[in-house]
Amino acid sequence: MRHSRYRVARSTVLVGSVLLALSLSACTNASQAVPESAGSAAPAGSDASAEAVALNEAARDLLPEKIRTAGTLRVASDPTYAPFEYYDTDNKTMIGYDVDFSDAIGAALGLKIEHVPATFDTILPGLASGKYDMAMSTFSITPEREKIVDFVEYLDGGSGVAVLPGNPKKISMDPMSMCGFKIAGQKGSIQSMEYLPEFSKECTAAGKEAINIQNFPGQTDANLALASGRVDAVVADSVSLAYQANEAGGEFELAAGEDYEPTPTGIALAKDSGLQEAVTEATRGILDSDYYEEMRAKWGLPESVLITSEALDQK
Repeated sequence: MRHSRYRVARSTVLVGSVLLALSLSACTNASQAVPESAGSAAPAGSDASAEAVALNEAARDLLPEKIRTAGTLRVASDPTYAPFEYYDTDNKTMIGYDVDFSDAIGAALGLKIEHVPATFDTILPGLASGKYDMAMSTFSITPEREKIVDFVEYLDGGSGVAVLPGNPKKISMDPMSMCGFKIAGQKGSIQSMEYLPEFSKECTAAGKEAINIQNFPGQTDANLALASGRVDAVVADSVSLAYQANEAGGEFELAAGEDYEPTPTGIALAKDSGLQEAVTEATRGILDSDYYEEMRAKWGLPESVLITSEALDQK
């Protein structure tokens, strides 16, 4: 999840090498492997979103006839990235900011939302292959991903680093502070596939020891490795890390400092599916509504990650 350096790159040719690159860059958190068959179908929005977000006729009119007739959007998320998407106490109901937002899109479009859990690095390839209609899992908008899927921005944010309490090794988002340490990231995330390798090159170029990059299948796995001392730090979305550190009861904390590389965060859609215009219009209405702020407050997101509907006109 990041900020306003919106970058454009488009290609209509789906080749295996691009699909691989797509699966190897993102902004997320994940914990245990999630069985994809455990999806929970839900009506168009939770009760809260259905009441707060009215049907947006202009947006619904932009829907492809096939989707309007089907009446359902299959939305994929990796439910291990609190507060954006994770399982409730029943271990089967997906909740979180992205869940509420996608439910609100369903309410605006007059569609049912079927929430489908999936491991993070499989979501965008699955979307490109037609397995899902939409994906919300705090995806950073990158040129590689734009070659395969379409995006609609809905948040801005950046990366941070989680460390042990008191930060005994003085690790920060300054690459030089990470040299020689074991730094964890989630497999398929932009942090593990782009940022950490770049940081490691800066270390070696400066004559320092390379970063020992540790990739984990999910964010919770990485967090547990930090709490148990198997790694020295974890790099991920700063909002999620701060939330998870609080939930962990002091086992680790978000290191002080500004977010690294704030970048646009987007709703992902299968390229050329015809959904981008409809979802953009639905999102515009949500961004202009009081419900946008209500969702932020409900899930404890900082105000700095919010955008205005004018941001959608700049794309």
